[in-house]
Amino acid sequence: MLFSSLLLSAVAGAQVAYGKFSIDSNNTFTANQSTGISCTDDPIVIQSSGDASALGGCQTISSLRIDKSASGDLSISGPRQIKGDFNADGADNVTSITMNDLQSIGGIWKLNGLTRLNALTFPRLGSVDTIDWAALPVLQSLSFSTGITMATNVVIQNTQLNSLDGINLKSVTGFRVLNNPYLTSISVQLTEIKGALDISANGRNLSASFPNLETAFNMTFRNASGVSVPSLATVNQTMGFFGDLFADFSAPNLTETGRDLVFVGCPELTSINLPKLTKIGGGYQIANNSKLGSIDGFKNLQTVGGAIDFSGSFTNVSLPSLKDVRGGFNLQTRADYSGCSGFQSLSGPNNVIKGTFTCKGNEKNPGGATGTSTGTNAKKTGAASHIQVSAAGMVGVAAGMVGLLL
Repeated sequence: MLFSSLLLSAVAGAQVAYGKFSIDSNNTFTANQSTGISCTDDPIVIQSSGDASALGGCQTISSLRIDKSASGDLSISGPRQIKGDFNADGADNVTSITMNDLQSIGGIWKLNGLTRLNALTFPRLGSVDTIDWAALPVLQSLSFSTGITMATNVVIQNTQLNSLDGINLKSVTGFRVLNNPYLTSISVQLTEIKGALDISANGRNLSASFPNLETAFNMTFRNASGVSVPSLATVNQTMGFFGDLFADFSAPNLTETGRDLVFVGCPELTSINLPKLTKIGGGYQIANNSKLGSIDGFKNLQTVGGAIDFSGSFTNVSLPSLKDVRGGFNLQTRADYSGCSGFQSLSGPNNVIKGTFTCKGNEKNPGGATGTSTGTNAKKTGAASHIQVSAAGMVGVAAGMVGLLL
């Protein structure tokens, strides 16, 4: 009996050290020689369900790769930690991946081109360095019971996910969710985003909620039906909204943006309310929002580091605290507008608006200041200049602008 116990202990030790053996509850052990997989392989390559079941004694592994030849349901028990990457690229016959014991991935978790993958079950996973998922066209939901609370970067694109339940981060460097046509809800408890936040081209009824977000670096929203950022105080670079479908936008605690603030082509937008905003470090653009009749939610805005460029069908523009616009001023509206003289009185090299000045009411084709006036009440001084939206959706200021841009 003593010899038997020692032998079983030795086998169990060998299993942990080398992953060559498995042992069941009856102390029966078998050699996994058919798989040729060892816990020390880097990476460990999974080609079959047999390979997946050979990792029972491996608590920590260096990296894991699911081979393109793998298929069906893969259940990988044993590993609690992957120090490096977890890569499944092009394994288009894999239908599900389950890792009941895994708690952390130290590198990139890449899932790409798994066209039959319909289930991800990771009940204990809480930490991933980078999530990089693309082309998962039948993946609809996530089974992450504990929930991922720590990650550096997240990119999720071209999936069939309808929510991101199970991904609940507090801080992240980059968070990009793109081209997920069935995604209708994003709610993340982030307090800080150190890099790019990009929520673009997802489900038409997508609602994005970041209730605890206080500081962001660069924010882009496209085609969203709702955006909620009640705690947001500072955006270090640009905050832009392009083609979004919400009627109202409010950021009650936002005080400044380091660069541009942009609302372009949002057809349902009727109200923008940023009551504490005092400074826009770059350009300030509101354009082609057909239902926006009044621009009056910026009562404390004092400083614009670039140009102001407003075009649309609004009848009222109110910026009562404006003290310093270092670029130009372009206001063009289809409506009858009588406020040009008030802004013109602020224009001049040593005045509030230091760059070019253009103001037009009853404008048939309102747009940038380089356009030809077809309206009345037109007032224009200086050379033409306007903010332009690039193909990448970022905002710059045209080369003709006078004054400090950023």
